[in-house]
Amino acid sequence: MDTSHHSLSALFDQLGLPSDKNGIERFVTNNRLAVGQPLPDAPFWNKAQSAFLRDALLEDSDWAEEADELAVLLSK
Repeated sequence: MDTSHHSLSALFDQLGLPSDKNGIERFVTNNRLAVGQPLPDAPFWNKAQSAFLRDALLEDSDWAEEADELAVLLSK
């Protein structure tokens, strides 16, 4: 059973990105999804990050809610 805390910050940790508030804000400011672009298909992910996000969303894993939250932030 996975008992780790799933938050946006923890998702950034999983993706190997700076996960503090400033790091998350900087990432969201500097990266955007094109209209209708699925989160895993964005050009700013490496292959491992893209695969992680795709699996999270397709399998409705414990990370799906945070991945959806990130997609919303990147779509604004």
